[in-house]
Amino acid sequence: MVTDLSQHAIAPARLVRGPSAWMASLDSVPSLCRRPLLLGRSQATAHLRQRAWADLQSLALEPVSAELQFDCCEIDLQRLAAEAQAGRCDGVIAMGGGKVLDAGKLLAHRLGLACITVPTSAATCAGWTALANFYSAEGAFHSDLVLDRCPDLLIFDHDLVLQAPHRTLASGIADAMAKWYEASVSSGASSDGLVQQAVQQARVLRDQLLLEAGSAMAEPGGDAWVRVAEASALTAGLIGGLGGARCRTVAAHAIHNGLTQLPACHHLLHGEKVGFGVLVQLRLEELLGGHRLASQARRQLISFFRALNLPVSLEDLGLAEASLNDLNSVCAFAVRPGSDLHHLPFPVGANDLLTAMVSTTAESRPAESSQIGEAQLCPETRP
Repeated sequence: MVTDLSQHAIAPARLVRGPSAWMASLDSVPSLCRRPLLLGRSQATAHLRQRAWADLQSLALEPVSAELQFDCCEIDLQRLAAEAQAGRCDGVIAMGGGKVLDAGKLLAHRLGLACITVPTSAATCAGWTALANFYSAEGAFHSDLVLDRCPDLLIFDHDLVLQAPHRTLASGIADAMAKWYEASVSSGASSDGLVQQAVQQARVLRDQLLLEAGSAMAEPGGDAWVRVAEASALTAGLIGGLGGARCRTVAAHAIHNGLTQLPACHHLLHGEKVGFGVLVQLRLEELLGGHRLASQARRQLISFFRALNLPVSLEDLGLAEASLNDLNSVCAFAVRPGSDLHHLPFPVGANDLLTAMVSTTAESRPAESSQIGEAQLCPETRP
């Protein structure tokens, strides 16, 4: 007997992935829109958008170019909405990193337009999801917004993603790893079949990343790189879609959200902050939840993250000189009412979180080896 109605925006209507996926997908664009707003941001990817513009024009389409000036924030979205309406746009093509993709999805959602996402890195799964992270113009996280659907078309072009800085894939790996550490806490005891399957897929995802991240980083474009990049940008999104609202983020993302309140952290990528948040979440589980295996999992991840040049301490985050007031502001935001952190199965206050952040930093040690492989895989770190 069904007692609780649940709705899921599971996946984009269509996914095209592989080398030259952009060119292979072009014939699909006219069926979705004729005057797309082509949205980007970074000057480093401007040449990609210029090429995309020309490709769209070759189909007799009339693209309108636009750029995100801040993060996915209200000031940008109001300006972009006005530009889209003035240009009589009937779709949005968001080509860029996570904030560009989120802004494009949210803009399409607000205006009722077709949405196409074209990630230029594997740093997040934003190209997949029916969610958008909403920020202030200064780059501080404000809230998560749920959209009515996933993108109409997701184009994951390996050639485009390969041009991204090495650091972006490491960030995507950390963000994807968080799926298991958060979902297993928030939803591991769920009786919902789809949620159970999403949680177990998160475990498989974690295991694959532990095994293949080193090879992927060492050989961009190789077979392991393809599997890891798609795991980070696509499979991570599928897990969130399959699990829906009941397969929740927990402390790792809440700590990310708190860290964004400090300008000193704005140079960091999303997954870099989330990865540190995973370590702190495990410390909270150890200190407050009495989970003996959490310490083992944390030591494993510290070594793993160090080998990927991911931050594992406050110093690595650029907060070596942070004041107590700064750290308290991070913690206060992370534990505010309604925060994802409260999906932990025990209460956490701001002082508890500060203690966990500081002690995680104090206990971080350089890894004995920079090798990542099967020896580091430890599935028993979660029951």
